[in-house]
Amino acid sequence: MAEANILVAHDQFSCSVCLDLLKDPVTIPCGHSYCMGCIKNCWDQTDHTGVYSCPQCRKTFTPRPVLCRNTMLAEVVEKLKKTGLNPPPAQSYAGPGDVTCDVCTGRKFKAVKSCLTCLASYCATHVKPHYEGAAFKRHKLINAIGNLEQKLCAEHQRLCEVFCRTDQTCICWRCVDEEHKSHDTVSAEAERSVKQKQLGETQTEIQQRIQERLKEIEELKQAVETLKRSACIEIKESEKIFTELIRSIKKIHTEVIELIGANEKAAVNQAERHMKKLEQEIAELRRRNTELKQLSKTEDHIHFLQNFQSLCAPPEAGDLPSVTFNTGIFFEAVRKAVSELKDHIEDFCKGELVKITTTVNEVAVYSLQAPEPRNRAEFLKYSCQLTLDPNTAHINLCLSEGNRKVTRSGQIQRYPDHQERFDCWAQVLCREGLSGTRCYWEIECSGGVADIGVTYKGISRKEEDHSCLLGYSNKSWSLHCSDSSYTVRHNNKKTGITGPRYPRIGVYLDFNAGTLSFYGVSDTMTLLHRFQTTFTEPLYPGFRLYFDSSVTICQLN
Repeated sequence: MAEANILVAHDQFSCSVCLDLLKDPVTIPCGHSYCMGCIKNCWDQTDHTGVYSCPQCRKTFTPRPVLCRNTMLAEVVEKLKKTGLNPPPAQSYAGPGDVTCDVCTGRKFKAVKSCLTCLASYCATHVKPHYEGAAFKRHKLINAIGNLEQKLCAEHQRLCEVFCRTDQTCICWRCVDEEHKSHDTVSAEAERSVKQKQLGETQTEIQQRIQERLKEIEELKQAVETLKRSACIEIKESEKIFTELIRSIKKIHTEVIELIGANEKAAVNQAERHMKKLEQEIAELRRRNTELKQLSKTEDHIHFLQNFQSLCAPPEAGDLPSVTFNTGIFFEAVRKAVSELKDHIEDFCKGELVKITTTVNEVAVYSLQAPEPRNRAEFLKYSCQLTLDPNTAHINLCLSEGNRKVTRSGQIQRYPDHQERFDCWAQVLCREGLSGTRCYWEIECSGGVADIGVTYKGISRKEEDHSCLLGYSNKSWSLHCSDSSYTVRHNNKKTGITGPRYPRIGVYLDFNAGTLSFYGVSDTMTLLHRFQTTFTEPLYPGFRLYFDSSVTICQLN
């Protein structure tokens, strides 16, 4: 009783925010008390709304109440502390998501045990009678769980202790004698042991899957690191190449400038030499003109006559060549040549950039692509459910086993007319179109020869020529299976394959990667052939059957 009274006392003087004894207690207008710091912090967070509420009763106040220390309450708390009794730890109170004690009144403690006999949960204090009292010795205690009412039979309100394997449900003992009387029933404990084994197997499988995924993550990390290193190296190498390219362009630029300068200098020197000779001739002509002017003014007839012959002789014809400078045409031609060089380099670079971009994208996608399946278990992860489409089946083909088996029959089947039906060749397609993902399915052939393949939906259906046949056009791919050999065909190009006869053939399609692979399925997966292409439309699995043959689409788990 003393312990219970102490717990009540602590509960009355504890802060409902921090769950500890009150520190600097304050009492707000609704009457509830809190630590000064706790309530202040709560209200600080709602300052922007202007509305303040009590964390317990949710009563609101406006404006914000003034907080004053409750002196009397503080003295009571101090006396409680001086008793030397430590308050219960905060974590012993039930919080969100915890199972609460069904016996505690007021503020409830967290339950530590649940009784399947009492159908109640108890905290550490209230569970003690189950350990000490003789009346509770046969009660079954388990770690605390919620929703104990779910353990009761809805009809009889008794504990469910039996499992009905027929209906896969938990029932009580009265249910066994009534509506489940003829059913396969066992005790919940016995079924638990069976399910526990299955659970262990599932856990083992999950752990194995986790290890596989961790391994894949590690492989991807290594691939990413390798890709990063390769990219860094390629960037550096590309920088070197582009630096050399820029250096080459700069060199051409320098050479063009020097060429223009050299031509300019040669033309200027030639013009200057020509101008010098012209200036010399002008000076000579001016000198003779002066002498002739002086001679014309002389009064000495004898002097005039004696010098006339030499001064009046016609000037010697100049031997200077005619020089013309077409400066505008010269520089325009140079400018045009340089501009054409620029355009040519830009066009070339654009074309090469497209090639480089395509190459980089292909390398990046391939580097980070999920690895190919390595064994049958990994192939089965991509297994898909396929069913044969009766609207495509030739009239000599009989479908059975839920449209998963087709047999070449001598009897004509009464199929209605349909535009998608193969009229001339004994072929049938599946309903499902496959695209944008990885798919895997297995086929069993028996009784004779058969073709296994895939096709676009637009394959011919009515013509008598070979364009309708799987593998004979660019719309389909096929594997021909006989007793002694295999042949693959696409666009009427065939390739022979040597290998043993496999009763079961696996087909693996990676639509995005553009691969279609055929495998012989036994203890191991034997690759028979792989087509590498680019798929542009959804693919429909299909079959061609010869006399006395049948094909079954295997049910894969």
